[in-house]
Amino acid sequence: MTAVLEDVRVLEDYLVMPEVEVAERIESAREALGKRVVILGHHYQRDDVIRHADLQGDSYQLSVMAAKADADYIVFCGVHFMAESAYVLGREGQQVILPDLGAGCSMADMANIDQVEDAWEQLREIGVLNSRVAPITYMNSTAAIKAFCGRNEGVVCTSSNAVPLFDIYLKEYDKMFFFPDQHLGRNTGAKFGIPLDKMVVWNPHEELGGNTPEQLLDAKLILWRGHCSVHGRFKDWHVDKIREQVPGVKVLVHPECTYEVVQKSDLNGSTSYIIKTVEESPSGSKWAIGTEVNLVNRLAQRFPDKEIHLLAPDLCMCATMYRIAPQNLAWALENLADGNVVNEIIVDGDTKHYANVALERMISMTETKN
Repeated sequence: MTAVLEDVRVLEDYLVMPEVEVAERIESAREALGKRVVILGHHYQRDDVIRHADLQGDSYQLSVMAAKADADYIVFCGVHFMAESAYVLGREGQQVILPDLGAGCSMADMANIDQVEDAWEQLREIGVLNSRVAPITYMNSTAAIKAFCGRNEGVVCTSSNAVPLFDIYLKEYDKMFFFPDQHLGRNTGAKFGIPLDKMVVWNPHEELGGNTPEQLLDAKLILWRGHCSVHGRFKDWHVDKIREQVPGVKVLVHPECTYEVVQKSDLNGSTSYIIKTVEESPSGSKWAIGTEVNLVNRLAQRFPDKEIHLLAPDLCMCATMYRIAPQNLAWALENLADGNVVNEIIVDGDTKHYANVALERMISMTETKN
């Protein structure tokens, strides 16, 4: 554990600095740190932060890239669960810094380990676990829940590889318990023809998740009642409206959107899939994209020859991601340059081990499937 020196810089001093000075100090500190630091920027991050990132990507891509980097310090401009994953996948001695500890994820917060373990025990008591049940957690979850999956023959999935992992588990297990995003689970299950009446939602605040024992025994897919606060706000009528307003538009959405929105869209896929689809589309094509506004705006700037709309123009950015500002980044980097490690993210050894088991299981299964 790195000792924090008494002369640690104070964040409040940075909050009153002019933006130009903040940007200059970020670059100066990064130059002083050299290869000892790598700055990661999630695709949903604000522009005035992403401009300083060494690497851009989704949460899993960034964690893998960071683990392969030679840097001693990983400064993750994302949210808490992403920084945890970077720590789990990182090499011995690497230190992970989250510039604002308040940058969480509302979806990840909808499932805590105590709730998950209680749900698992309730399923055991009514006989559901007498059959083969695989716990699968979305990447957008705490390290503790990833570790739970690692201990119980489960796996972590991303929006990019949910389909191949479902294909494997549906063949080898009787049912799956998927958390924390019910929409990704439902949309992926629907791609395999699982009827909606074979998918039940588990409400962690109710006995048996608000279901009867018969419903849980009969279900093929048990979905935790969680959702993304951004993607969950897109509605099916947004799709109808954009089609009326922009003739010939194609609707491209993230699978964290509701089932109704995904069913009405032309295409759905992960953040990487969305970016690649727009990159490879012909000049003059029209797109309405259902995902975080910073990414959509960045795509519109990159491809002025294409007509790109946010599916619902009145929706906001990811508020928790937006908490990380250039001021936070400058504060964290200058402290590192002084020898002070602030806002370090650490996962205990047992949790790290089993979370890594679930992540490595995901990697090996995805490679085998491909």
